[in-house]
Amino acid sequence: MKNNVSIFIILFILTLQSYAQNNFKWYDESIPFNERANLLVQAMTLEEKCSQFVSASPAIPRLDVPEYNWWNESLHGVARNGKATIFPQGIAMGATFNPELIKEVSTAISDEGRAKFQVSKSINNRGQYAGLTYWSPNVNIFRDPRWGRGQETYGEDPFLTSKIGIAYVEGLQGDHPKYLKTTACAKHYAVHSGPEELRHSFNANPSKLDLNETYLPAFEALVTQANVQGVMGAYNAVYGEPSTSSTFLLDDILKKQWGFNGYIVSDCGALGDILKGHKKAKTVEEAAALALIAGVNLNCGWVYNEIQSAVEKGLISESLLDERLKQLFLIRFKLGFFDKDESNPYNSIGTEVINSKENKELARKVAQQSIVLLKNDNNVLPLDKKIKSLYVTGPFSSSSNILIANYYGMSSNLVTVLEGVTEKVSLGTSLNYRQGVLPFQKNLNPLNWAPNVAKTIDATILVVGISNEIEGEEVDAIASEHKGDRKDLKLPQSQIDYIKEISEVKKGPLVLVIGTGSPVSLEDVESYVDAIVLMWYPGEQGGNAVADILFGDVSPSGHLPITFPKNVDQLPAFDDYSMKGRTYKYMEKEPMYPFGFGLTYGQTEFSNASGNLKSISKKQDFSFSVDIKNTSKVNFEDVIQVYLVPEDTQGFLPKYSLKAFKRVELLAGETKNISFNISNEDFYQTNLEGEKAWIKGNYKLMIGNALPSKKSLKLGAAKPIEITIKLK
Repeated sequence: MKNNVSIFIILFILTLQSYAQNNFKWYDESIPFNERANLLVQAMTLEEKCSQFVSASPAIPRLDVPEYNWWNESLHGVARNGKATIFPQGIAMGATFNPELIKEVSTAISDEGRAKFQVSKSINNRGQYAGLTYWSPNVNIFRDPRWGRGQETYGEDPFLTSKIGIAYVEGLQGDHPKYLKTTACAKHYAVHSGPEELRHSFNANPSKLDLNETYLPAFEALVTQANVQGVMGAYNAVYGEPSTSSTFLLDDILKKQWGFNGYIVSDCGALGDILKGHKKAKTVEEAAALALIAGVNLNCGWVYNEIQSAVEKGLISESLLDERLKQLFLIRFKLGFFDKDESNPYNSIGTEVINSKENKELARKVAQQSIVLLKNDNNVLPLDKKIKSLYVTGPFSSSSNILIANYYGMSSNLVTVLEGVTEKVSLGTSLNYRQGVLPFQKNLNPLNWAPNVAKTIDATILVVGISNEIEGEEVDAIASEHKGDRKDLKLPQSQIDYIKEISEVKKGPLVLVIGTGSPVSLEDVESYVDAIVLMWYPGEQGGNAVADILFGDVSPSGHLPITFPKNVDQLPAFDDYSMKGRTYKYMEKEPMYPFGFGLTYGQTEFSNASGNLKSISKKQDFSFSVDIKNTSKVNFEDVIQVYLVPEDTQGFLPKYSLKAFKRVELLAGETKNISFNISNEDFYQTNLEGEKAWIKGNYKLMIGNALPSKKSLKLGAAKPIEITIKLK
C-alpha cells in the first residue's frame, strides 16, 4: 500500500509538471529568458508579486512556481549546509597572490553546491542555505586590522582584491553560454569595514579620492569584468544616505556608470536600519519604498513584507514592482530552475565531488600557498622529520576551531596542527603534547608543568592565535567583548606569558605558529622565538599544510595581503574612514611586517630589468621583463610584485601602488626571464575629485618580492630592482 501511494504521488507530480510545461509559457525553453520572466511576472497577482521580494520566497502553486530561499553562503566553501570542503579563509586566499588557484577553489565550491542542490531538492529541502545564490565574496577593503570581519576579505589592496575576487566569481558562476552554475554576490556595497558595533547607524563620509581609489574599485571590477550577478548593500550610510536607499550608490554608480544588470539584495536586516538606525523613514512602508526606488530587489529581513501596503499607499508603482521582480526571476531562469533537469549540464554533477579527495588536496594546496613565513633565524626551519624529540604545545595546537574561521561548512576530516605534525615525523621521534595554556585567560591552576617540557626537547612548536571566538561578526564572536572587533592587536596576555615562559627554559628552537584572520601585534613576542609561521585560518587540511611547511616538503610562499602594524598606536581612529595613514599606500610609520612580505626557504635575486619605453603617453601600454634567480639549493615558489612609485606624491598620490604580480616556480639555481605588460589604463590614477586622471611626472616601477621598503629588506626580502619611467 505504501509503495502504491508513493508511485501515485510521483505520477501526480509528473502530471503537474507536464501540465505546467504545456500551459505556462514561462516553461517553454525555446523562448528567451527575458521574455519568459516577463510572461511569469505578468501572470501574477499583486499579492503574488509582493510575496517574492523577501529572501524566503514562498511557492506560487497556481503558477507552478516553487518556493526558493535566496540566502546561501560560500565564503570559503559551501557554508551552513552540512558536508562540504572547508577551504582556507578569504584572507588566506589573498595571501596566495594566485587568482588562478582561487578560481580552482570557487569552481570546486560551485561543483559541490550544484551537487548538494540536487540532493536537497530530492528531499524537498528548499530552505535557507540550500539554494544556489551565494552571498559571497566579501570584497570590502580591510582598511583597519581591528575589524572582526576583515578575515573574510582578500586584504587591504584594491588591485589584489579585484584580481582574487574576479577569479572567485568566475569559478562560482561558470562559463556556460546559457546557464549560470551558481551566482556570486559582491558584498558589502559600499565603504563598509567596521566598527561592528556601529554598523547599523554609522555614516561613512569618505573623500572623493578615497571612495574611488580605495573603496569602489573591487566592486567595479567584479561588475564590469566578472559579470557578478548579485550585489549586497551594506548596513552603514554613505554621505548621509543608507547604502540600501542610496540612489547615488545603487543607481548612479552601480547601474548607470558600471552597467550592472543583476539583482541587489540588502544585508540581513539592513532595510530595517533605514527606519531605526539611520532614521531616514518614519514608517516601514516608507523604508520599503526608498529601498525599492533606489534599486534593492530583494530583502533579507522583514521590511519588504509591507511592500504591498507601500504600493497601495501610492509610495511605489506596480510597474516599478514588475521591473524589480523581473530581475529576480531572470536569475532563477538563468540557474535553470524552470527548465528540465537534463537541459542544464550542471545538474549532472554528482555527489562524488562533495568533500572529495581532489577537493581536500586542493584545500591543502591553497593552505600551503597561503602560509607566510615571517621569521626564520639561523634557518631553523625546515625541521628534520627524523628529529629525536619534538614538543607541540599551545592553546590551538590540537584545535579544529582555529581551522574553520566563519561561514564554514562541515567536514569529518579536520586536521589539526598536532595531527599534521604527528603524521609527518618519524615513528621513532619522541613526540610530546600539552596544551599548556588557556587561549583567552590565565590558567586557573597555578601549577603547570607544560613549559618545563621544552627544557629537554630538540624543538618546540607553539601554536597560538585568536580564532573565530574573538574576531568575527557582531553576533558570532562569543568571546569578544567588542562585538567581534578588537581594541588592540596583541595576542591574549595568557599566550604572551606562555611564549616567554617557554623561551626562558627551551633547549632547542622555538617555532611560533599563529592562527588568525587579521594582523597580530608581535612586538611583545618576536624576540623570544626563532621562527614565526603565519597559518591564518587554514581550512580543514590546515594541520597537514602547516606540517608540509615546517618539515620542508613545501617551501613557504605566502605573502602578506595586509600590513602588520607594530601596535594599535600606529593606527588612525577605527571609525575614521580617511585613508590617510592607512595601508601600505599611505602609512608613514614603519610597520612590524610590510604588505607583500613573506620569506621562503631559499633566496631570490632580481636583475636585468628592461622596458620598451622610457616615456609613456596616453594610449601607450608598457611592457618590460626582469630576470629572477633562485640563488639557493632548494626549489620554491615566490611572488613577483610590481609597484608604481611616484617621485612626487603631490600630497595625495599613494606612496606605492601594486600594479602587477606573478607567482613563479623556481628550481634550485634556476633563472627565469619574466615578462609583464602594464596597460595604459593602469597608469591612470585617482585625483582629488575622484576622477581617473593621467598625472604627468617621473615614476619608478619597482620589482621585488615584497613592498620595496627598507623594512622589507631588513626582514630578509630580496633587493628590489627598478625601472625609471616618465608619464608625459
